[in-house]
Amino acid sequence: MGAWQPLPEELPAEVRHFVEQLRLLKDRTGMSLVALGTRTAYSKSSWQRYLNASQPPPRQAVVALCRVAGVAGEETERFGVRWELAVRAWPREPMPPVPPVPPAPPVRVPAGGPVPGPVSGGEPAPGAEAAVPAAYVVPAARGRDGYEEDPTLPWWDLLDEEWSRQPPASRTPRLLLYAALLAVVLLLAAVVGAVTLG
Repeated sequence: MGAWQPLPEELPAEVRHFVEQLRLLKDRTGMSLVALGTRTAYSKSSWQRYLNASQPPPRQAVVALCRVAGVAGEETERFGVRWELAVRAWPREPMPPVPPVPPAPPVRVPAGGPVPGPVSGGEPAPGAEAAVPAAYVVPAARGRDGYEEDPTLPWWDLLDEEWSRQPPASRTPRLLLYAALLAVVLLLAAVVGAVTLG
């Protein structure tokens, strides 16, 4: 494994501890960032941002890293708690102030003259359109925690989360149902095999 770049000095202690633990977990996998990206559905560049404390990772990325590293049970829960503490303490980038939008200039129409507007063909009349300056475009809103969730959550993680949320008592009937269906399929395969060979 290559040496990690030093974390910024101004990082809060919760963020520093969390990122250091993530780095240890990533090193424990023995994978490159490219391989980790393939196994977790989060890109190499995303992992670089998460592991260098440039951006907080989504909770699902932490769960995926725990899964790849073979972490389960209480240790995964501890990573979830560390994640919550780190995200709350993560330094927020100040949002740039949004300049006020200037009022539209009044339209002066000469008495008896044409009103500027669409001409035939649906095109606006020359001078009727006004370009919005880039300074007045409102930036996209960020998430509640100061970052946007990465939408690339693999479907198998959704199944794992749904399964782990269920109480153990409700998992047993589903396992029995799957076992019964498997037994029926195997029995049908044996019957069909016996009929075709006989």
